[in-house]
Amino acid sequence: METTVSTVDNVWMMICTGLVFFMHLGFAFLEIGLTRQKNTINILFKNIFIITIGLILYALVGFNLMYPGSFSLGGVLPDYFVDLFGLSAPTVEGALDLSYNAGYTYWTDFLFQGMFAATAATIVSGAVAERIKLPSFMLFTILYVGLVYPIVGSWKWGTGFLDGWGFYDFAGSTLVHSVGGWAALVAVALLGARIGKFGKDGKPKAIPGHNIPLATAGVLILWLGWFGFNGGSVLSADPGLTSLVLVTTCLAAAAGGLASFFMSTILYKNYDLTMFLNGILGGLVGITAGADKMGITDAILIGLIAGVIIVLGVALIDKLKLDDPVGAIAVHLICGIWGTLAVGIFGELASLNQFLVQLAGVGIIGAFCVVTAFLFLFTIKKTIGLRVSKEEEVEGLDIHEHGMDAYPDFTLDQMS
Repeated sequence: METTVSTVDNVWMMICTGLVFFMHLGFAFLEIGLTRQKNTINILFKNIFIITIGLILYALVGFNLMYPGSFSLGGVLPDYFVDLFGLSAPTVEGALDLSYNAGYTYWTDFLFQGMFAATAATIVSGAVAERIKLPSFMLFTILYVGLVYPIVGSWKWGTGFLDGWGFYDFAGSTLVHSVGGWAALVAVALLGARIGKFGKDGKPKAIPGHNIPLATAGVLILWLGWFGFNGGSVLSADPGLTSLVLVTTCLAAAAGGLASFFMSTILYKNYDLTMFLNGILGGLVGITAGADKMGITDAILIGLIAGVIIVLGVALIDKLKLDDPVGAIAVHLICGIWGTLAVGIFGELASLNQFLVQLAGVGIIGAFCVVTAFLFLFTIKKTIGLRVSKEEEVEGLDIHEHGMDAYPDFTLDQMS
């Protein structure tokens, strides 16, 4: 019976791993769709780099740093410096030992967790699109994904001090999304706005994306991928809990999209598809911290509030003269904070004490991420530089950094 249960759980976890991997295609589509054609290859290149370097870093450093003392996929610090390149801790037979985990194997655990690791840098990629130097972004990704993400993750998922306090983050509203969102905020502030984003009067001007259908496809892919992101975080194929998580995830997404649509229509007197799309993502991020602890009404309310937050958050970012081409800060940072705090307001864990613990966790993680992201990015800015030249930005990063066009049959006039 144990073998059958383990097989079912393990297969479900592997399916979820594939769904989370598929989310990277959604992020790529969303980012290129909401930005200009002349930077398409640059954005795709960054996304491919994030996936590849993220997995290698997680194998060599991140897994052990996130779960210290429990694994030896590749050591980090002296206490864990066991087998940097070995991947040899469990044999194939040892990885199947149910004393490690009754639901899934060692290798499945590593790969599922590894898929989460790169997401933080993907969030930053969208926020800094169209004006960051590629080598600078790659260096920052290595530092942030290799060190900051697993350290923060260890505080909760690695049974660290936040876990001891009772801090709760089921699938990463803070541990994944806000970790990326804080870095995005710092990066956008240090980079400055794209040329033409703010006029002489300081008012923001829309810089339309070149392919909204592609951005829409990206959001739908991300929604599908969240079935693995949240559904896999059950860490088993338990039919009751898994189905509840998928239902709360979908309802929050739907409510977030509708709330954002209605709110933006009331404020701006038009039917803004991009707000609708980001509202869906805001609902997904918002429910991620407590998807397994919420009822139907809780999930809808969390999504509705997230949808409103998206519209107000995007307006706030513009008012602060920060330029975020894809709305990543509003979606991942602000809604990530909201979703984490919502655990103390709605659902099974709702209480003043839980809310205060959630608030403390958000503050501590936020401070750590802001300080480390600033140190990394400021150092990079003062050494090799963060931002491309004015000429490169105007003509497009595809030509200057990659020597090619995403759509070579189109003229330069059409690529602006």
